[in-house]
Amino acid sequence: MKSRGSLLAGMTALVIAAVVAPSAAARPLSPPAAVGADPVVTGLKYPAAFTFAPDGRIFYGERLTGKIRIYDPSNGSNTLFFTITNVSIIGEQGLLGLAIHPRYPARPLVYAYATRNVNGSLKDQIISVRDSGGTGISPRVIWSSDTTAGDYHDGGRILFGPGRRLYAIQGEAHDERNAQDLTNDAGKILRMTDSGAIPPDNPFPGSRIWAYGVRNSYGFNFDPLTLNLWETENGPECNDELNFISKGANDGWGPSQTCSTPPPPPQNTNQDGPSPVLPQVWFTPTIAPVGMAFCVGCGIPQSEGTFFFGAYNTSDIWQVSLSADRKTITSDVVVYTHSGAPLSMERGPDSAVYFSDSAGIWKLVQA
Repeated sequence: MKSRGSLLAGMTALVIAAVVAPSAAARPLSPPAAVGADPVVTGLKYPAAFTFAPDGRIFYGERLTGKIRIYDPSNGSNTLFFTITNVSIIGEQGLLGLAIHPRYPARPLVYAYATRNVNGSLKDQIISVRDSGGTGISPRVIWSSDTTAGDYHDGGRILFGPGRRLYAIQGEAHDERNAQDLTNDAGKILRMTDSGAIPPDNPFPGSRIWAYGVRNSYGFNFDPLTLNLWETENGPECNDELNFISKGANDGWGPSQTCSTPPPPPQNTNQDGPSPVLPQVWFTPTIAPVGMAFCVGCGIPQSEGTFFFGAYNTSDIWQVSLSADRKTITSDVVVYTHSGAPLSMERGPDSAVYFSDSAGIWKLVQA
């Protein structure tokens, strides 16, 4: 399929066709927002992940080098913070996710998700690094995958959510069976404490698993207005997804997946395990949805309360509107086409929406 590893080889963009679940009744925004993008910093080396300190400094990770750097928009400085060692960059691997502790700088911890060579075995790991005056010290692995990392489908998004819990997505390591196997973390959305421990209120006792039946995802975010969790997901040759994620839910990816019919889409890719939850919106041909972020005070007219997400295959930014209870998608439309493929997306401390591409970080603005 068009997973990010193959896309890096230069796959051409696909024609978009959004197929919408009948219950979602999604339709184009009327009228759509007028959106553009202003550069924040360019000339970077594949910043696949970035995040903000409360003072506006941007921590970003170079996927192919393992370096975490700090860009300060106030003075234009760009300094090395820390290098994650032994990073593997086969296929979709590398330094894939970054997050900052919600109590930073009182708790000056920066978290990185990376695929690493650990004593000859490839593992997806989350490492916490202490910020000592702009330099990273005392790295500590707080989570390590219990399966061998795949060349593809490593996920990598990490983000602190409600209750200061750390959420992460690990892809199913190119093995559909993992997604339905509750004895390992692959193909799952994980939830843990800031030290990597298992919270007692997780849905599966003794497990970091929050939701399962996941193929591979580069994007999720919490709605600031409700704290509901939304996720973008890459399908095979069909059915890229936008998902509402509930505690303990099964998104249905597994060994019975197919792009053939019957059953009709999206049941054909979401039919494994008990009570599979179907995506609210799916896309065939695929668009490779990646990072996403909500506009709450983002300053773009006709966008308040919506969320944006990037499409790697087409270089597009989509805008999505929600129902009054904010649990259902009511519209989705392309509002901007970028000069390159988007990667991560974040809401900054100024409430604006930012995204990265292979060479820089950009801010969404009114066109």
